[in-house]
Amino acid sequence: MKLVLAEPRYFKDSIAILSDIVSDVKFKATADGLELIAMDPANVSMVIFKLLSSCFTHYGIKETEEVAINLNNLKQILRRAKPDDMLTLETTDDNKLKIQLKSETTRSFSIPVLELDDKEQKVPELNFPITVEMSSDLLSNSIEDVSVVAESVTFLGENNQLSIKAEGDLSKAFIEIRPDENTTIKLKNPDKFKAKYSLEYLKKMIQGGKLSDRVSLQFNNDYPLRLDYKVVDRLLLSFILAPRVDND
Repeated sequence: MKLVLAEPRYFKDSIAILSDIVSDVKFKATADGLELIAMDPANVSMVIFKLLSSCFTHYGIKETEEVAINLNNLKQILRRAKPDDMLTLETTDDNKLKIQLKSETTRSFSIPVLELDDKEQKVPELNFPITVEMSSDLLSNSIEDVSVVAESVTFLGENNQLSIKAEGDLSKAFIEIRPDENTTIKLKNPDKFKAKYSLEYLKKMIQGGKLSDRVSLQFNNDYPLRLDYKVVDRLLLSFILAPRVDND
Protein backbone atom coordinates (compact mmCIF):
# COMPACT_ATOMS: atom_id res chain seq x y z
CA MET A 1 0.00 0.00 0.00
CA LYS A 2 1.30 3.42 -0.98
CA LEU A 3 -0.85 6.52 -0.60
CA VAL A 4 0.22 10.08 -1.40
CA LEU A 5 -1.58 13.24 -0.24
CA ALA A 6 -0.82 16.72 -1.54
CA GLU A 7 -3.17 18.28 1.06
CA PRO A 8 -2.00 16.74 4.34
CA ARG A 9 -4.31 18.82 6.53
CA TYR A 10 -7.34 16.63 5.79
CA PHE A 11 -5.56 13.60 7.23
CA LYS A 12 -3.60 15.49 9.89
CA ASP A 13 -6.60 17.33 11.36
CA SER A 14 -8.82 14.25 11.22
CA ILE A 15 -6.28 12.12 13.12
CA ALA A 16 -5.86 14.87 15.75
CA ILE A 17 -9.63 14.87 16.34
CA LEU A 18 -10.05 11.08 16.28
CA SER A 19 -7.12 10.45 18.64
CA ASP A 20 -8.99 12.29 21.42
CA ILE A 21 -11.73 9.63 21.27
CA VAL A 22 -10.12 6.36 20.11
CA SER A 23 -6.54 5.06 20.35
CA ASP A 24 -5.69 1.69 18.75
CA VAL A 25 -7.60 1.48 15.47
CA LYS A 26 -7.71 -0.45 12.23
CA PHE A 27 -7.64 1.44 8.93
CA LYS A 28 -9.03 -0.27 5.86
CA ALA A 29 -7.82 0.77 2.41
CA THR A 30 -10.41 -0.10 -0.25
CA ALA A 31 -10.95 0.98 -3.83
CA ASP A 32 -13.10 3.86 -2.52
CA GLY A 33 -10.63 5.24 0.00
CA LEU A 34 -9.05 4.93 3.41
CA GLU A 35 -11.64 4.29 6.09
CA LEU A 36 -11.91 3.67 9.81
CA ILE A 37 -14.77 2.65 12.10
CA ALA A 38 -14.04 2.40 15.83
CA MET A 39 -15.70 2.51 19.26
CA ASP A 40 -14.20 4.42 22.13
CA PRO A 41 -13.00 2.29 25.11
CA ALA A 42 -16.13 3.11 27.15
CA ASN A 43 -18.46 2.06 24.28
CA VAL A 44 -20.19 5.44 24.48
CA SER A 45 -19.27 6.76 21.06
CA MET A 46 -18.38 5.56 17.58
CA VAL A 47 -16.22 7.33 15.01
CA ILE A 48 -16.55 6.87 11.26
CA PHE A 49 -13.86 8.32 9.03
CA LYS A 50 -13.39 8.05 5.29
CA LEU A 51 -10.73 9.79 3.22
CA LEU A 52 -11.86 9.28 -0.37
CA SER A 53 -9.44 7.96 -2.99
CA SER A 54 -10.08 11.17 -4.98
CA CYS A 55 -8.34 13.08 -2.17
CA PHE A 56 -5.01 11.37 -2.94
CA THR A 57 -2.60 12.28 -5.73
CA HIS A 58 -1.49 8.62 -5.76
CA TYR A 59 -3.64 5.81 -4.40
CA GLY A 60 -1.84 2.51 -4.77
CA ILE A 61 -3.41 -0.61 -3.30
CA LYS A 62 -3.40 -4.09 -4.82
CA GLU A 63 -6.42 -5.27 -2.87
CA THR A 64 -8.28 -4.31 0.28
CA GLU A 65 -5.66 -3.88 2.98
CA GLU A 66 -5.95 -3.36 6.74
CA VAL A 67 -3.44 -1.52 8.90
CA ALA A 68 -3.81 -1.30 12.69
CA ILE A 69 -1.97 1.53 14.42
CA ASN A 70 -1.93 3.70 17.51
CA LEU A 71 -3.42 7.08 16.66
CA ASN A 72 -1.40 8.98 19.26
CA ASN A 73 1.84 7.75 17.69
CA LEU A 74 0.57 8.81 14.28
CA LYS A 75 -0.65 12.18 15.57
CA GLN A 76 2.77 13.04 17.01
CA ILE A 77 4.37 12.54 13.59
CA LEU A 78 1.62 14.34 11.66
CA ARG A 79 2.09 17.38 13.90
CA ARG A 80 5.36 17.88 12.02
CA ALA A 81 3.54 18.06 8.67
CA LYS A 82 3.54 21.49 7.06
CA PRO A 83 0.77 22.69 4.71
CA ASP A 84 2.98 22.37 1.63
CA ASP A 85 4.33 18.91 2.50
CA MET A 86 3.66 15.94 0.26
CA LEU A 87 2.53 13.22 2.67
CA THR A 88 3.16 9.56 1.81
CA LEU A 89 1.82 6.59 3.78
CA GLU A 90 3.37 3.23 2.93
CA THR A 91 3.31 -0.20 4.51
CA THR A 92 6.66 -1.99 4.70
CA ASP A 93 7.71 -5.65 4.73
CA ASP A 94 8.90 -5.39 8.34
CA ASN A 95 5.40 -4.61 9.66
CA LYS A 96 5.75 -0.86 9.91
CA LEU A 97 3.83 2.09 8.56
CA LYS A 98 6.23 4.52 6.92
CA ILE A 99 5.24 8.18 6.91
CA GLN A 100 7.17 10.52 4.64
CA LEU A 101 6.89 14.32 4.64
CA LYS A 102 8.45 15.96 1.61
CA SER A 103 8.89 19.64 0.76
CA GLU A 104 12.31 21.36 0.76
CA THR A 105 13.50 18.37 2.81
CA THR A 106 12.41 14.75 2.97
CA ARG A 107 11.63 13.48 6.47
CA SER A 108 10.77 9.84 7.03
CA PHE A 109 9.22 8.24 10.10
CA SER A 110 7.92 4.78 10.88
CA ILE A 111 5.56 3.41 13.50
CA PRO A 112 4.77 -0.22 14.31
CA VAL A 113 1.72 -1.92 12.86
CA LEU A 114 -0.35 -3.45 15.67
CA GLU A 115 -1.97 -6.84 15.99
CA LEU A 116 -5.64 -6.22 16.75
CA ASP A 117 -8.48 -8.75 16.89
CA ASP A 118 -10.44 -9.26 13.71
CA LYS A 119 -13.73 -8.09 15.19
CA GLU A 120 -15.19 -5.83 12.52
CA GLN A 121 -17.07 -2.76 13.67
CA LYS A 122 -20.41 -2.18 11.99
CA VAL A 123 -22.13 1.17 11.78
CA PRO A 124 -25.54 0.68 13.43
CA GLU A 125 -28.67 1.29 11.38
CA LEU A 126 -30.32 4.24 13.06
CA ASN A 127 -33.60 5.94 12.24
CA PHE A 128 -33.70 9.68 12.79
CA PRO A 129 -36.94 11.67 12.59
CA ILE A 130 -35.13 15.02 12.84
CA THR A 131 -32.17 16.37 10.88
CA VAL A 132 -30.66 19.80 11.48
CA GLU A 133 -28.21 21.18 8.93
CA MET A 134 -26.26 24.18 10.19
CA SER A 135 -22.92 25.90 10.20
CA SER A 136 -20.22 24.12 12.20
CA ASP A 137 -19.51 27.36 14.07
CA LEU A 138 -23.12 27.65 15.22
CA LEU A 139 -23.07 24.17 16.74
CA SER A 140 -19.58 24.62 18.22
CA ASN A 141 -20.45 27.93 19.86
CA SER A 142 -23.70 26.51 21.25
CA ILE A 143 -21.93 23.50 22.78
CA GLU A 144 -19.20 25.71 24.25
CA ASP A 145 -21.86 28.06 25.67
CA VAL A 146 -23.82 25.37 27.51
CA SER A 147 -20.66 23.59 28.71
CA VAL A 148 -19.90 26.47 31.10
CA VAL A 149 -22.85 25.47 33.32
CA ALA A 150 -23.13 21.65 33.12
CA GLU A 151 -21.62 18.33 32.06
CA SER A 152 -24.53 17.23 29.87
CA VAL A 153 -26.72 18.90 27.28
CA THR A 154 -30.31 18.34 26.20
CA PHE A 155 -31.42 18.76 22.59
CA LEU A 156 -35.09 19.56 21.98
CA GLY A 157 -36.28 19.43 18.39
CA GLU A 158 -39.57 20.61 16.93
CA ASN A 159 -40.88 22.00 13.68
CA ASN A 160 -39.39 25.47 13.71
CA GLN A 161 -36.78 25.30 16.43
CA LEU A 162 -33.83 23.40 17.85
CA SER A 163 -33.33 24.15 21.53
CA ILE A 164 -30.10 23.37 23.32
CA LYS A 165 -30.19 23.52 27.10
CA ALA A 166 -28.07 22.60 30.08
CA GLU A 167 -28.61 22.84 33.82
CA GLY A 168 -25.99 22.78 36.54
CA ASP A 169 -26.54 22.90 40.32
CA LEU A 170 -27.26 26.62 40.21
CA SER A 171 -26.81 27.79 36.62
CA LYS A 172 -28.78 27.25 33.42
CA ALA A 173 -28.14 27.85 29.75
CA PHE A 174 -30.76 27.85 26.98
CA ILE A 175 -30.15 28.42 23.27
CA GLU A 176 -32.81 28.67 20.56
CA ILE A 177 -31.87 27.98 16.95
CA ARG A 178 -34.44 28.72 14.26
CA PRO A 179 -34.33 27.98 10.52
CA ASP A 180 -32.81 30.66 8.29
CA GLU A 181 -30.71 30.78 5.11
CA ASN A 182 -27.92 28.87 6.92
CA THR A 183 -29.97 26.49 9.06
CA THR A 184 -32.58 23.91 8.06
CA ILE A 185 -34.65 21.69 10.35
CA LYS A 186 -36.29 18.67 8.71
CA LEU A 187 -38.84 16.55 10.56
CA LYS A 188 -40.40 13.31 9.35
CA ASN A 189 -43.40 13.84 11.65
CA PRO A 190 -44.70 16.75 13.75
CA ASP A 191 -43.69 15.33 17.13
CA LYS A 192 -41.18 16.89 19.50
CA PHE A 193 -37.91 15.09 20.20
CA LYS A 194 -35.72 15.25 23.27
CA ALA A 195 -32.45 13.60 24.28
CA LYS A 196 -29.51 14.26 26.59
CA TYR A 197 -25.81 13.74 25.79
CA SER A 198 -22.38 14.04 27.39
CA LEU A 199 -20.69 17.38 26.79
CA GLU A 200 -17.28 15.81 27.37
CA TYR A 201 -17.70 13.79 24.18
CA LEU A 202 -19.49 16.50 22.21
CA LYS A 203 -16.70 19.00 22.83
CA LYS A 204 -14.30 16.55 21.17
CA MET A 205 -16.65 15.83 18.27
CA ILE A 206 -17.37 19.46 17.34
CA GLN A 207 -13.68 19.78 16.45
CA GLY A 208 -14.87 18.38 13.12
CA GLY A 209 -15.67 22.00 12.34
CA LYS A 210 -11.97 22.45 11.56
CA LEU A 211 -12.54 20.33 8.45
CA SER A 212 -15.98 21.38 7.24
CA ASP A 213 -17.94 24.59 7.72
CA ARG A 214 -21.23 22.61 7.68
CA VAL A 215 -22.53 19.92 10.00
CA SER A 216 -25.56 17.63 10.02
CA LEU A 217 -27.03 16.79 13.45
CA GLN A 218 -29.56 13.97 13.90
CA PHE A 219 -31.21 12.56 17.02
CA ASN A 220 -34.39 11.02 18.44
CA ASN A 221 -36.03 10.58 21.84
CA ASP A 222 -33.46 9.13 24.28
CA TYR A 223 -31.59 7.78 21.27
CA PRO A 224 -28.08 8.02 19.84
CA LEU A 225 -27.03 11.29 18.21
CA ARG A 226 -25.16 11.45 14.92
CA LEU A 227 -22.96 14.26 13.64
CA ASP A 228 -21.68 14.33 10.05
CA TYR A 229 -18.94 16.59 8.70
CA LYS A 230 -18.36 16.25 4.95
CA VAL A 231 -15.98 17.74 2.40
CA VAL A 232 -17.11 16.93 -1.15
CA ASP A 233 -14.75 14.53 -2.96
CA ARG A 234 -12.46 14.60 0.06
CA LEU A 235 -13.71 13.14 3.32
CA LEU A 236 -16.47 12.15 5.70
CA LEU A 237 -16.05 12.43 9.47
CA SER A 238 -19.00 11.15 11.51
CA PHE A 239 -19.69 10.55 15.18
CA ILE A 240 -22.40 8.53 16.92
CA LEU A 241 -22.95 9.26 20.61
CA ALA A 242 -25.07 7.23 23.04
CA PRO A 243 -27.66 9.18 25.03
CA ARG A 244 -27.48 9.85 28.75
CA VAL A 245 -30.63 8.49 30.39
CA ASP A 246 -31.56 9.98 33.76
CA ASN A 247 -32.67 7.69 36.53
CA ASP A 248 -34.91 10.27 38.14
